[in-house]
Amino acid sequence: MTYCVAAAVDEGLVFLSDSRTNAGLDHIATFRKMNFFEMPGERVLVLLCAGNLSVTQSVIGLLHDRLASARHSILTQKSMADSAKVVGDAVRDVYQRDADALRAHGIEFNPEFIVGGEIRGETPRLFHVYAAGNFIETTAETRYFQLGEAKYGKPIIDRVIRADSSLATTAKCLLISMDSTIRSNLSVGMPLDLAVLRQGEQRVTMHRSIGADDAYFRSIREGWGEALRNAFHALPELAVPAPQDQSQR
Repeated sequence: MTYCVAAAVDEGLVFLSDSRTNAGLDHIATFRKMNFFEMPGERVLVLLCAGNLSVTQSVIGLLHDRLASARHSILTQKSMADSAKVVGDAVRDVYQRDADALRAHGIEFNPEFIVGGEIRGETPRLFHVYAAGNFIETTAETRYFQLGEAKYGKPIIDRVIRADSSLATTAKCLLISMDSTIRSNLSVGMPLDLAVLRQGEQRVTMHRSIGADDAYFRSIREGWGEALRNAFHALPELAVPAPQDQSQR
């Protein structure tokens, strides 16, 4: 399984993904789920992927193969919406090629992608591309997308992320969201990929690989856990009736 999340705020975009693809008692595999397409100063796109690994890798591979095509290249489109459409077209092409063979072997065609970035002359934009190749975009009300094990890390994002959240605050929030997911689901695991795109730069502002020994991630993991416990104990207790004196019955 996987957990990928990205958020759009006024300052730019933040992306975060885990790297676990299989989990079991004796088999854990890691593959990178964050992909970059970049022409610094002109445009930058980040893709997060979830679903069957062979399918998502086929889609990413097809996007790379088509970089030389003026019509189908993800790096030559006029807008981010057109770039999301290119990703959707690649998903449909892989479906046409592989879906019947996958179905014959009981394998579900279930890729999903988060596509975000900035093209010069356009503000940063963020899209969710589905297995059918269709997509939606973030809005003022919904500023983030999740893939995979979304439920564990959703509450903190809903409570914290706002349009005016800084990139640093947004990154911290997404990392706490990831930590909550890792703690609750064995199928999500480290190392993590974190990327930040600041509006107006048209490049990857920061890309950081985060392992279990990362000092910052460890500090917010421990600090968040302690803060939750303190907040819990600070809340008023429920008034539960005291036990009755058995001798008076």
